[in-house]
Amino acid sequence: MSVEVNTPSLLPTLPGYTYVDEGVFRAEQERIFEQMWFCAVRSADLDKPGAYKTVQIGRESVLISRTRKGGIRAFYNICRHRGVKLCMEESGQAARSFQCPYHAWTYDFEGKLIAAPNLTKMPDIDRDEYGLVKVHLREYLGYVWVCLAAEPPSFEEEVMGAIEERLGDLRAIEGYDVEHLSVGRRIRYDVKANWKLIIENFMECYHCATIHPELTEVLPEFADGLAAQFFVGHGAEFGGDVKGFTVDGSEGLDRIPGIEEDQDRRYYAITIKPTVFVNLVPDHVIIHRMFPMAADRTIVECDWLYLPSVVESGKDLTASVELFHRVNQQDFDACERCQPAMNSKVYAKGGVLVPSEHHIRAFHDWVESKVGDVAPNR
Repeated sequence: MSVEVNTPSLLPTLPGYTYVDEGVFRAEQERIFEQMWFCAVRSADLDKPGAYKTVQIGRESVLISRTRKGGIRAFYNICRHRGVKLCMEESGQAARSFQCPYHAWTYDFEGKLIAAPNLTKMPDIDRDEYGLVKVHLREYLGYVWVCLAAEPPSFEEEVMGAIEERLGDLRAIEGYDVEHLSVGRRIRYDVKANWKLIIENFMECYHCATIHPELTEVLPEFADGLAAQFFVGHGAEFGGDVKGFTVDGSEGLDRIPGIEEDQDRRYYAITIKPTVFVNLVPDHVIIHRMFPMAADRTIVECDWLYLPSVVESGKDLTASVELFHRVNQQDFDACERCQPAMNSKVYAKGGVLVPSEHHIRAFHDWVESKVGDVAPNR
């Protein structure tokens, strides 16, 4: 089903200061990243009890770990005694517990306080009350999603609803069985650009003919400037001579058996606010997770997911991974070129969007609903 678009030829963008102003970024941390469901880690990365990852979400460090019973828990990465950061590494393996490096307060994998110097002489300390502070958690698509809000918004509406809105039917993603795919490659990008520039770039394809020659060879309709997200339920079709979603159009890898026939030879792109991109093709799924670190810096972690049998067999993934790796590099370079200009007086009131970028205006409206009242710190 197509989207009816009745808009002027040109639409205004956000003003330039919203991409560089520290006050705006702090408001985004507080009102967006710390209030919404945030895709943090791949569940399979926490492969045994005590395995943990730390993730920066807004202004907070979050500790996510596997329990002895096989579950996953998330906590603020802060000791309850004097506020020391409990785990300093991005990932690791705790042997029996988490111990603060300052005064040795010790917590089990469920977050309960289990030991501390002279703890037996302080019988009034409630070990549950002074345990690690828990963070709301859901598992979906094989990832751990966390929310720092005291009362989290509906996961079904915000996360699953975004997929349904894009594909037209939530069942359309089920055949890809994303939860049970395996990570074939993970690449981490350190992008010197505001997170909103990256989202805007991903949502449109007006730039595709200019900077994505490999992608438009595989998906010829992208050369016309209409992104896959322009139409509800639409997947961009592979070119007639293209055999697979690879950098040279060569044969791909084993097709995911659960996808429908009408999903074969098609590419679907989904944006889940605030910081997740999902890319679906017949033989693999690509997940981007963004971690905004500063107004002008964003870490992007990208996973290429394949059937477990493909990863375990050691098949060469190079041609498959290289296509979107180049797309990422091309996109992030474009975003880094934009970032310095956001501070220019010429862009003080922003720029314009053409009709094929109308869904970016909808994204801007959403951003303004969250932080539009924040004046620039000038």
